[in-house]
Amino acid sequence: MAKRVQLVLTQDVSKLGKLGDLVEVAPGYARNYLIPQSLATRATPGILKQVERRREKERQRQLELKQQALEQKAALEKVGSLKIAKQVGENEAIFGTVTTQDVADAIQAATNLEVDRRGITIPDIGKLGTYKAEIKLHSEVTAQIDVEVVAS
Repeated sequence: MAKRVQLVLTQDVSKLGKLGDLVEVAPGYARNYLIPQSLATRATPGILKQVERRREKERQRQLELKQQALEQKAALEKVGSLKIAKQVGENEAIFGTVTTQDVADAIQAATNLEVDRRGITIPDIGKLGTYKAEIKLHSEVTAQIDVEVVAS
């Protein structure tokens, strides 16, 4: 069997890796496809050092993002509960529903923090009351906040 070749990817390649990844592939795959298509370059000591520096910068950036998410979590938990006013019909049933955008707008008004509505998880809300909303701020940081639905 032929010896494997180490390459550093210069673009994302499906089923192989992402930009900057160090991969081992068959020599024919490298020689006939990856290198001519400029999808990868040979792994030299200089390029390996560049890859290491890039990984370190990315790790530092992720740490900073996580720290910001922890600060946002503390600010959200300090607020305690958010009030959202909705029109009410019979039996305390609200017209429509409370959406993630409503929760994001209430967070913006209360804390002046912008939270992506796609990271908010709420139960189906159809009546007045207090509900728990889960807000994903980072892949490792989630905050829980009470959402109180009141009559307007």
